[in-house]
Amino acid sequence: MSMPEELEKTANSDRTATGFPAADGSMRFAWTLTPSPLTDLVKLVIQPVNVLPVIFVPGIMGSNLKSRKRGTPVWRLDATLGQPLGLLRKLSTKDAGERQSLLHPDETLVDDDGAVPTSAAGSIAGKSCYKARGWGEVGETSYGAFLLWLERTLNDPGKRHDRGWMHALRPAFSDLSGPWGAHRPFAPCLPAEVEKARNWFYPVYACGYNWLGDNALSAQRLKARIEHVIEIHRQGLGRCEQVMLVTHSMGGLVARACAQMDGMAEKIVGIMHGVMPATGAPVAYRRCKVGMRDEDYGASLVIGRTGQEVTSVFAQAPGALELLPTQKYNSSWLQVKDPSGNDLLPPQPDPYERIYAVKDRWWALFKEEWLSPREGVPIRWKIVKANIDTAKQFHTSICDRYHSQTYGFYGADSKQKSFEHVVWRMKVGIAPGDGTAKAALADVMCMPPRQQVRMDGVSPEFVGGQRVTQIVPSAMGASVMQYETSHYELHASGQDGGGDGTVPISSGRAPAAAANVRQWFALKGFAHEPAYKDDTARAVTLYAIVKLTAQAKEPHRAGL
Repeated sequence: MSMPEELEKTANSDRTATGFPAADGSMRFAWTLTPSPLTDLVKLVIQPVNVLPVIFVPGIMGSNLKSRKRGTPVWRLDATLGQPLGLLRKLSTKDAGERQSLLHPDETLVDDDGAVPTSAAGSIAGKSCYKARGWGEVGETSYGAFLLWLERTLNDPGKRHDRGWMHALRPAFSDLSGPWGAHRPFAPCLPAEVEKARNWFYPVYACGYNWLGDNALSAQRLKARIEHVIEIHRQGLGRCEQVMLVTHSMGGLVARACAQMDGMAEKIVGIMHGVMPATGAPVAYRRCKVGMRDEDYGASLVIGRTGQEVTSVFAQAPGALELLPTQKYNSSWLQVKDPSGNDLLPPQPDPYERIYAVKDRWWALFKEEWLSPREGVPIRWKIVKANIDTAKQFHTSICDRYHSQTYGFYGADSKQKSFEHVVWRMKVGIAPGDGTAKAALADVMCMPPRQQVRMDGVSPEFVGGQRVTQIVPSAMGASVMQYETSHYELHASGQDGGGDGTVPISSGRAPAAAANVRQWFALKGFAHEPAYKDDTARAVTLYAIVKLTAQAKEPHRAGL
């Protein structure tokens, strides 16, 4: 008999309902209706319950935010027809200045009043319980379906007798190495591990954070949430000493920082990371230069169509800056190539001082004029520099550091085009008719982003020249034609690698080499934002939960 068959037989041999402790410490039981011929009794087991809360930590832009002064939503990811149409309507008409004023880390707080389910699921009785679990803090469109799946899978009545676990985990019982693209020798699930996992209660929580602010501050918020959740589940018959973290994207950076705080490594049994930009993502730089319009026009209406719109928020947001390529990323990720394909920019091993904090070169991260958009709140350069220093400090603090029980997956799909590099390609432009001499290529690299390099926040940008408007006569009357003259055109090339569309393979794969990482999976078939909607990603998550539960400390309480 195979391991799954053995477990299924054991799982269906009896019908018992183990209660779960409510927030007030009382025991609650639930059971689904069964066919009328099934008349055997369901035993209600009243006993101390081992509780291992699962806390989900979302990615950047995945937490709802509100105005600190007015309390009104400024970033709310509630679903309308499955999409955040309310947020789209709110931001699609905002220019750079309005975005800068609206989305400032000092002027925003986590908004816990986002949409949540209204019907019961798993151990959650209704709307107030979802709110208490923090589900209203995170985006319904991105995470609502996954959180429901996780709660139901882990805590639905009769789950210990459900074949869903066995179906999802079937590849995990294989003795063959490498299911799900495993990077390390694969440790199959053991029947004893699955049986132990069934004997725990896993209330599913979410912990939003202000993704505009420093992730070190967000880690402090997560720490407070962990301690609060543990205390809640030590009431009555509940026994709880640790939690488990499941993260998406930048939430993984927050969780790693939290695990390094005093006493937190022991309170976190382990972390399951999904699509984490472990060493950063060059696309963050690219969006500050040319916006997101040529990547995804619909998303750009929210995130920013042009470099001006993205920069106006990005420069004042340490959390966003912490997604830039770190000192561990390939030092040649930013490239400038002349018309013959020769490299003009040498590798930059210190991107903070040589790319991000440079303000007098067109290829640097920020164009200084874009820091003071009309109707915005101007950002002084010394504030920008301080934010860059904060990002560097955060990167250094978590560099190569992982919880001792770490699992994760990343997108390794060649069909999900991603930016491994950002490449500026120079092309000879339409010569201007103003008599100016063409600059030497070396001089172009030293030009600031002002008069000599015309930067409008979209690709291409232009060296010299001007926009020409001509009236072209025709048989139908006349038409207006516009074109750009320049000595050179500067084109920001498209995606050049695989990944998940946002995090390139090299960054997603990086943790696989870390000593504390127990397993890291290379998956395909999904994009970055909806990664946890993928069935394989969910199966990997369930596998990690089983493995981490096997490492959990058996809680104890005096007198029990």
